[in-house]
Amino acid sequence: MAEDGQEDSGSPLSEPDRIAPDGAMTSLGCSDQVLGEGSRLLRRMEICVSEAEKRSCRNAVSMLETFTVYLIETRPLEPTADGRNSSPDSVWRRYSEFELLRNYLIISYPYIVMPPLPEKRAEFVWHKLSADNMDPDFVERRRVGLENFLLRVASHSVLSNDKILHHFLTKEQGWKDLVHETGFQAKADSRLRALNAIFRVRSPNKHLMEVKHYSDELQSYTSQLLRARTRVADRLYAVYKVHGNYGRIFSEWSVIEKEMGDGLQSAGHHIDAYAASIDDILEEEEHYADQLKEYLFYAEALRAVCRKHELTQFELEMASQDLISKKQQREELATGIVRTFSFKGITNKIFGQEAPEQREARLNLLEELTSEGEEAVKEKTAECDEHAERAVTDILQFKEQKDKDLQEALISYALMQISMCKKGIQVWSNARECFLKM
Repeated sequence: MAEDGQEDSGSPLSEPDRIAPDGAMTSLGCSDQVLGEGSRLLRRMEICVSEAEKRSCRNAVSMLETFTVYLIETRPLEPTADGRNSSPDSVWRRYSEFELLRNYLIISYPYIVMPPLPEKRAEFVWHKLSADNMDPDFVERRRVGLENFLLRVASHSVLSNDKILHHFLTKEQGWKDLVHETGFQAKADSRLRALNAIFRVRSPNKHLMEVKHYSDELQSYTSQLLRARTRVADRLYAVYKVHGNYGRIFSEWSVIEKEMGDGLQSAGHHIDAYAASIDDILEEEEHYADQLKEYLFYAEALRAVCRKHELTQFELEMASQDLISKKQQREELATGIVRTFSFKGITNKIFGQEAPEQREARLNLLEELTSEGEEAVKEKTAECDEHAERAVTDILQFKEQKDKDLQEALISYALMQISMCKKGIQVWSNARECFLKM
C-alpha cells in the first residue's frame, strides 16, 4: 500500500509527518511542512494554472523541439505575520511533468481513483475544430484541464498531503530528482504480471469486480455520447453555414428590388450574424464535452484500481499455494508417507532413505520456509484487505462527485442547446418582421 515502505523525504508522507503534535494542521508557508491527516490543500492554498506559453529548445540530438509550458501559481490563504497577504509562488511545467506526477501518485496510492489529465491530442471533435496540440484553442482547453486535475488532487484528503505534490507546485527545480529518489518506478507492476493476474485470480473481490464492469459500461456509454455529440455538432455547423447562403441571397436580391430592398437586406444581415455565431457556440460546447471526456478517462482510473487488487489477490493466492506445498512436504518428511507423486519420492525408493542428519536438516529448513510462508500469506492478506477497504471508500466518494459533475455538465449542455434554439427563433422572428415591413 501507499504508506508501506516509505523511506525518504520524497516518498508519500508517513503518519508522524502528516499530523502535527497537537493534532492541528501545519502551515504550508514552507514546502517542507505538511498538512494534517484528512485536511485538504485547497483549504490552505489557492492553486491555478494561469497561462500557457510556447517555447523551443534543442533536444538531446540537437533538433529544434517546440513545446508548451504552463504557469502554475499558488498563494497561501493565511496572511503573513504582519497581516499582509502572501505573494504568489509560480512555476512553469510541461505536460510531461504533469504525467510524471500522476504516474507517481498512481503507484504510490494504488487504491485511489486517480483524477485524469486532459487528453494529449483532441478526440471526438467536430470536423472544423483543430486537433493540433499546438492550436491556441486546444492549448487553452488543456490549460483548463490541467488546472482541474490539480484542483481535484489538492482537494483529495490523502493526495493533498503528499510532499512530492507540494514540491511540484512550489519548486521550479529539483522536484524530478525527488520523484525518482522514491523508487516509484521500481514498484510499478509489469503489464505481463497484471494480465496474468486478471486471467488466473481465483477469488476476485465481488464489489471490485462490479466496479470493473461498471467502468467498462461508463466508458462505452460516454464514448457513444461523445460520438453522437460530434455528429450533432457537425450537422449543426452545416445548418448554420447554410443559413449564410440565405443571408447572401437576401442581400444580393435586395440590390435589384426597390420596394422590398430594405426588408431583404435587413433580413440578410440578421441571418448572416446568426450563421457566423456557430464557431463561437461550438467552441464553447467543447468545454462541456471536455467535462464528459474527463469521466471517459476516469473509467480507466477505476479499472486501474481493480487491476491492482487483482494482482495483489493473485500474489496472495500464489503465496497460499506455496505454503500448502511446503506444509505437505514437511508432513511427508516427518511421517515418511508420500501422498502425492514426486521426483524426490521416486529417488528415495530407488536409492534409499536419506541419512538422519540430512533428514533433520531438511525438516528444519522446511520448518523455516513454512514459517516464512505463513508470514507472507498473513502480510498479503492484510495488504489485499486493506487495498479493497480503501478502494471501496474512495470509489464511493468518486461516484458521489461523478453524479454531481455529470448532472451539472448535462444540464449546462441542455441549457446551451435551448439557448441556441431560442436564438434561432429570435433571428427568424426578426426576419419575419423585416418581411412584414416590405
